[in-house]
Amino acid sequence: MEAARFEVKPYPEMWESLDMDVPRFDKARQMLGEVYGKMFMSQPNRPEKMAYFDDMISEIFGRRIQEMIDVKKEGRPIVGTFCVYIPEEVVVAAGGVCVGLCGGSPGSIPDAEKILPRNICPMVKSAFGFKVGKICPYFQVVDFVYGETTCDAKKKTWEILDRLVPTHVMEIPQMKNARDKTLWFEEVKDFKTKVEEVCQKTISTDDLAAAIKVINNKRRALQRLTKVRASSPAPISGKDALLIEQIAFYDEPVRFAEKVNELCDELEERARNGEGVIDSSAPRVMVSGTPMALPNWKVHNLIEAAGAVVVNEESCIGTRYFKDLIDENKSTMDEQLDALTDRYMKIDCSCFTPNYERIDQILKEYKDSNAQGILHYSLQFCHTYNIEEIKVREACEKEGIPYLSIESDYSPEDVGQLQTRIEAFLEQIRG
Repeated sequence: MEAARFEVKPYPEMWESLDMDVPRFDKARQMLGEVYGKMFMSQPNRPEKMAYFDDMISEIFGRRIQEMIDVKKEGRPIVGTFCVYIPEEVVVAAGGVCVGLCGGSPGSIPDAEKILPRNICPMVKSAFGFKVGKICPYFQVVDFVYGETTCDAKKKTWEILDRLVPTHVMEIPQMKNARDKTLWFEEVKDFKTKVEEVCQKTISTDDLAAAIKVINNKRRALQRLTKVRASSPAPISGKDALLIEQIAFYDEPVRFAEKVNELCDELEERARNGEGVIDSSAPRVMVSGTPMALPNWKVHNLIEAAGAVVVNEESCIGTRYFKDLIDENKSTMDEQLDALTDRYMKIDCSCFTPNYERIDQILKEYKDSNAQGILHYSLQFCHTYNIEEIKVREACEKEGIPYLSIESDYSPEDVGQLQTRIEAFLEQIRG
């Protein structure tokens, strides 16, 4: 199927008002539209309800930015984040917007490497480069950003980023003992105080209770999407599902949940009718590992171009973000924050030691998704995931699960090599 023409819409006057490098950013906008058209709009038999998410990408640097500008003018906070540990419920309780700022593009990395070392995580460099180069409207519109200490590259970069935009750091415990939960609980309380300072409003128990329900509903919608992807044949491509998971970090949460549920209605009907985007004989792959920030679609594209389908993402952009909910039946602020802390402590990031929960979760998701093989994806210089890959590989060997581990960055230079390895992996699945 030929690639459809697709445009990410331009808003040069708005971008100029945000002090962006408009000519350079406009070139990136055009490139994104071309890539999106080739990679997404050319897919056969796409679900009709994907139209909303296509429109979201078309307006991702325009209408969505204007919505955030309007929120900002009302004195409500816009908080940029880099990690799923940041409790977005607190921001929503203040009437604000919580938006992901992780970078998934190679285009901004040269900007970062003028300041930062070359041999650190490409996600960190990509995000930092977006701010240095003034080529990300989300970075330009936030009131402040909240970093965390999940890796050394991040926590030291926040010190430099603070020179460019107010940056506040949450200490993430590296273990899950009682005293670690106490530390995290105090960090959550400090985060709430900071948000209240920015918006000059005290968050009430009713505010937080309502926000918890909003974000829980967003996660429930994503859980529903994950469940229907277990159907055979797969009713939606892995690329489209990954796109939805990425948009979850940008879109207004109530609207997003509504649109995901509408899509799931269609997908569940497809599943009942045995209708899929690919034949049921296609190999089913689960991708595990580091997050894939927008627009990092390289691995999914290679897998599905080779005739397979991705049916699950065990990562921070995937199930690690939405697999757990917060107890909605708490009445006092301390009880609510404690329940919130409990939920966030269940996130099984590789920064934790020990981290047996993640290995168990990978095996559970593999079975639940009806996958036939696991591809473990690590970004270069992501030491915690690269080392934890040893345990993932051992678990897969023990269970007899076809397995492939790859390490990559955002550049296209290794596409040929990855394609060869992925094709061989899929032949192993096919037997």
